[in-house]
Amino acid sequence: MTSMQILPHPFYDRDAESVARDLLGKLIVRRVDDRLLIGRIVETEAYLGPHDLAAHSSKGRTARTEVMFGPPGHAYVYLIYGMHYCLNVVTGPGEHASAVLIRALEPVENVSITASGPGRLCRALQIDRRLNGHDLTQGELVVAQAEGFPRSLEIVARARVGVDYAGEWAGKPLRFYIAGNPYISRA
Repeated sequence: MTSMQILPHPFYDRDAESVARDLLGKLIVRRVDDRLLIGRIVETEAYLGPHDLAAHSSKGRTARTEVMFGPPGHAYVYLIYGMHYCLNVVTGPGEHASAVLIRALEPVENVSITASGPGRLCRALQIDRRLNGHDLTQGELVVAQAEGFPRSLEIVARARVGVDYAGEWAGKPLRFYIAGNPYISRA
């Protein structure tokens, strides 16, 4: 396994768009029993806070969104369509109620099923609501910088997926992916 450095809380304590771009190429490391499941983040979407009509926080503070209103650097995990979990990282600045959806991973180690798409990603890494609110700087789920991975990537920005209900926010280019990567969820 490659040497890596866990991302600290200040990395997440910035605007969601910057964090979404900067997460590309980073590793998600999930410990399950004695195994590490590792994938490289290749696709993200930024949700900018309560003013962003596509963000869950736009509906206000609820039991579901409470984690979004907390400190940056924690996991926001929710269930969609009654069957798929989605992993987000809470961003700042401060308790801003913004987050970044992790849409797709490139398998690195012990990821044997596709992780292209947020539901498949959670299935591949065995992520569910038990990890909602988890501190991503420690424990069984962390995000890390791999030593030696190229720091400059060609990044594509497009409209987010599945947010047609969000009016003018639906077309904003807040989905980011690594150009040419075969593991993105859709072109």
